[in-house]
Amino acid sequence: MTANSTSAVTERPVPADGRVDWVDYAKGICIVMVVMMHSVLGVELAAGQTGFMHLVVVFAKPFRMPDFFLISGLFLPLVIDRDWRTYLDRKVVHFAYFYVLWVTIQFGFKAPAFAAESSWGHAGHLYLESFIEPFGTLWFIYLLPIFFVVIKLTRQMPPALIWAAAAMLEAAHVATGWTVIDEFGARFVYIYTGYLFAGRVFALSNGARAHPALALAGLALWALANATLVALGISEWPGVSLVLGLAGACAIVTTGTLLAKMRWLILLRFCGEHSIVIYLAFFLPMAATRTLLLKTGVIGDIGTVALIVTIAGIAGALLIWRAALAMRANFLFERPDACWIAARRTQVVLLPAE
Repeated sequence: MTANSTSAVTERPVPADGRVDWVDYAKGICIVMVVMMHSVLGVELAAGQTGFMHLVVVFAKPFRMPDFFLISGLFLPLVIDRDWRTYLDRKVVHFAYFYVLWVTIQFGFKAPAFAAESSWGHAGHLYLESFIEPFGTLWFIYLLPIFFVVIKLTRQMPPALIWAAAAMLEAAHVATGWTVIDEFGARFVYIYTGYLFAGRVFALSNGARAHPALALAGLALWALANATLVALGISEWPGVSLVLGLAGACAIVTTGTLLAKMRWLILLRFCGEHSIVIYLAFFLPMAATRTLLLKTGVIGDIGTVALIVTIAGIAGALLIWRAALAMRANFLFERPDACWIAARRTQVVLLPAE
């Protein structure tokens, strides 16, 4: 399975810079939808009303996170057989570094409010708790290393058995109240699907690139079906949620491929190339813009406010990144040499896999 998937992953020539164009577009779509969800729901909660952006968020809910996890599994066949030291460095330490750093940064901004509600002691307790219960928006990079380790540990087991168990976990809609347990149950099937069927996902992309008219027709049918099931209120039913998650992930792959073929929306690809930057830093400009717009009331339409907050979250994160580089604070977005436990790669090989 792994060998076949690996050959299929590398079926298309890899550019000299190691990037795969449609993957970056797909990741760009994913990160925009994630920022949009947090921005829109945050604005609506604070304002006590919904706007037109709510419809977009609801439409994207069945596939917003499934596609991100599926894409995260696509390049695992290329690295799954690395020695444990190298694998843990790339797939665990890498994300652990950013989680510890950015949970501390986020907590630094929110701690005064937590302390005002209770005490500084309780705020400290919440900070320590964030290492077993993922904090705020950072749960995604907390969960990724767990998924990567589980996949490597089970790679000698029958893939069909693992996938079936993962699908049943997703259908069970586990709800313990603990983020790691609940999200593992809900999301593992998608990253494992990306890993297990990487070759077929790349074949889907190749097919969309070769037959764009057929791909567009498929996207139209998918959009209609997804919107209908969401409107009927059955999109989260057991089985239906899995089908919509996988179908939506395929739709994002197809959309990313068509955009890459036409070289449209280059900014979206840029966001995909720097999705980790946006994911880590968008909370600050998002929250600041939301507070400013709602307190001043300069814009009355909640949908417009949510749209502006979404754009500000993305653009602000990229500006923070550029400012950090200009001030030589690269450690905010690049892991320092001291935090590597294995030799750094000497050449760029499929950066999206890392």
